[in-house]
Amino acid sequence: MDTIWHGITAFIILLGVSSPIIVVGVIYYLKKRLEHKQIMMAIEKGTPLSEIIPPKPRPVGPAWIKYVSTGIALIIIGLGFTYFNPMDTRYFGMSIFWILCGIGVAMLIRGLLHRKYYLKGQASNGNNTVEGKKSP
Repeated sequence: MDTIWHGITAFIILLGVSSPIIVVGVIYYLKKRLEHKQIMMAIEKGTPLSEIIPPKPRPVGPAWIKYVSTGIALIIIGLGFTYFNPMDTRYFGMSIFWILCGIGVAMLIRGLLHRKYYLKGQASNGNNTVEGKKSP
């Protein structure tokens, strides 16, 4: 009988923790469904979609800076899990280290590749750089 109460208690705790996630998911689904209906009605009426859907804001700076800084931060946090292990078990800290460092290295490489193409795009835009000018 005692195990039944433990099971019911665990179920109630799990339901309490997961119910906000379920509510957010249902609200997101209903919002997307309403947006889809509005778009379909606008297409049927012949209204341009630019009146319904606002343009997405462009990022202020280059994206590669965000990727590089996130990658470095994740690598540092991963290294922190190896030396200052909060669970006092070696395998937990090492697994968190490998996960965070793997994601951090991926973000760092992504940022460096974005930087390479960002700088190449800046040079090909025809801006007045010293390299592009011929000396008289």
